Amino acid sequence: MISLKILEIKNFMSHLLVHNVFDNYFMSELDITTFTNFHISGKLNHEYYSSDEAEMLNGRRFSLWSEMKPFAFSLLKGNKLPSSIKIVFALAPENIEKLLTKYSVPFKSEEVSGLFLNIRYENGNLYLISGTSVQTFTLDKSLEHAWDSYVKAFLKHYEIAYEEQ
Repeated sequence: MISLKILEIKNFMSHLLVHNVFDNYFMSELDITTFTNFHISGKLNHEYYSSDEAEMLNGRRFSLWSEMKPFAFSLLKGNKLPSSIKIVFALAPENIEKLLTKYSVPFKSEEVSGLFLNIRYENGNLYLISGTSVQTFTLDKSLEHAWDSYVKAFLKHYEIAYEEQ
């Protein structure tokens, strides 16, 4: 787990809300505090979908950020900054498999419950905190180190400046 302070908040928010940088991440949770508290669970309600629509989801449990971004943007736009924002992203299972292969991590994809990216804005500061979850207890930190390396490389690729906390 690493904690990264984003140095250019406006640039990051543009990547988050305007561009497609985070669009393929699953959104697990969204909390925005403005004049009131907004909480949005990213968990899909499969009963809402027709059988054809549900089939197209391929068993997906969470909304993509691309699907939720317009709602978040509508809550955040305006003249005043929000008091706080919390977003929990999860890496898609197919991308977990790619990460395991790329970083030669000795885990099977079914052993990984999730790779998470927590975004927190409060008191004028923006932080990204990485997190991992595995099915069983292990002292092996190779998955955590690989995910942390991936997050840093991802930010570098999109020229998002940060400093480690």
